[in-house]
Amino acid sequence: MVNEAALLAARREKDSVGMEELEEAVDRTVAGLERKSRVMSEKEKGRVAVHEMGHALAALRSKNIDPVHRVSIIPRGAAALGMTMVRPLEDRYTITEPELRDRLVFAMGGRVAEEVVFGEISTGASDDLQRATDIARAMVVEFGMSPKIGPTSFGRDGFRSGDGRPMWPGERPDFSEETARVVDEEVSRLLNEAHEQAKVILEGDRDLLDRLSVVLIEREVLDGDDLRRYASGEAPIPTKEELVREREEKAAAEQNGKKQTERIATGPSIITSAPPPVLPEPTDQIPSRPD
Repeated sequence: MVNEAALLAARREKDSVGMEELEEAVDRTVAGLERKSRVMSEKEKGRVAVHEMGHALAALRSKNIDPVHRVSIIPRGAAALGMTMVRPLEDRYTITEPELRDRLVFAMGGRVAEEVVFGEISTGASDDLQRATDIARAMVVEFGMSPKIGPTSFGRDGFRSGDGRPMWPGERPDFSEETARVVDEEVSRLLNEAHEQAKVILEGDRDLLDRLSVVLIEREVLDGDDLRRYASGEAPIPTKEELVREREEKAAAEQNGKKQTERIATGPSIITSAPPPVLPEPTDQIPSRPD
């Protein structure tokens, strides 16, 4: 990651690596390269902004999840149209059940935000649902966090043996069909509870969801510190007019910077000297000496 940041600083002709390069390096490592060629329509950009802000507010209102670090709607990698990044404040080696439940709420935030704002869902939540389902199934069959199943582990996700070996074709899992039915019910229960919790959060923060989505559309990237200040009322949320003016001023500053760069000479500076003095023409006469 540091090497990537150093390359970015070199491309930008900087003498040292700054936080801007480090943050960009993190985004590249986590989500891939920025896809400037992937241009979204205003309608789709608005949907992605609502989706990501749903994730961010769900995380912000949950007590047992890492703080939001950044929200972005810049397309990256093969398919990511946006991302909401949470970052732990310390090294951790275990995860509690309340923390896993809040991760489910966080994963459901994007889908629920689309339901609340647009009254319909899209395919943008497919990866979120897959991750949430994996977490819920692991809670039930691997971590013993289901009251119906009890403190029992059936291997990794129920599809591997107790020693982690993948099952051969035709090999049965370590539990019966009745237990498999209960597992499916418990996984669905955990996901539905997370969905309802996310819905309670976002319906209560509907005004905040709408206003912050507009900010994200205009800025494309929103830091976690700014998000927390806006949500707590510590800082006023910019209006649409203020955001448009901010964008125009930024574009004008970038344009002026380009013009200044173009006016810089590529070679050494040339200092013109004054013309040489005019000397009198030569003559054969000998000047007379004054008496």
